Amino acid sequence: MDQIKIGKFIAKSRKSRNLTQKQLAETLSISDKTISKWECGKGLPEVSLMLPLCAALDITVNDLLSGEKVSLTDYQRKAEGNMMNLMKENEENRKIFILSIMVGVITIIAFCALIVIASFIDLPTIVRIILILVSVGVAVAGIAAASMLDIKSGYFECPHCKELFVPSMDEYVKGYHTFTRRRLTCPKCGKTGMCKHRIVR
Repeated sequence: MDQIKIGKFIAKSRKSRNLTQKQLAETLSISDKTISKWECGKGLPEVSLMLPLCAALDITVNDLLSGEKVSLTDYQRKAEGNMMNLMKENEENRKIFILSIMVGVITIIAFCALIVIASFIDLPTIVRIILILVSVGVAVAGIAAASMLDIKSGYFECPHCKELFVPSMDEYVKGYHTFTRRRLTCPKCGKTGMCKHRIVR
C-alpha cells in the first residue's frame, strides 16, 4: 500500500470536512501527532481505528486503503487489490524479520570467531589489536543492520490500548527488550510498557 498516497488522502478528506488534526484526533481518542504521522505517510492507522476514522471522514475502508474515492464499478477490483497488497506486506515483513535474525546470528558468530582468534592464537600485538577493533566494528555494524531490519519487519503492539506502531530508531535502541518484546512508549495513549513485536497486522 502507498502510505504517502493514503496520507495525502486522509489529509484531503479531513480538510474537506473542515476538521483540524486535533479535532480529528479527539474524535478517535488519539494524539494529533498520530494524525500528522499518517498524513505524512510515516504510518498507517491500525485496524481497530480504520472504521472510526472512515466514519469521521465519511469515506469507506476501501477508499482509505486505495488512497482515493473508489467508484462502485471499481469497488470489487480495488477491494481485491487492497487485500492482496496487505497479504504481500505481511509476507515481506516475515522475510525481513527472518533476515534480521540471520544478520544477528552471523554477527555473533563473526564477533566470537575474531575474539577467539585474537585471544588464543600467537599473534603480534598490533595484529591482535587490529583484530579486536575489527571485531568491535563488525559487532556494531551487525547490530545496527539487524536493528534497522527488525524495525521494518512489522509493528509493535501497545499492551494498554493495542495500538500498532513503528518506533523511531532512537526509541528502539534505548528500549529494554526481550526476544519478542521491547519497552516503548505508545504514541496513542502515551503509556510505556513491554510492547509485543508483531509481523502482521
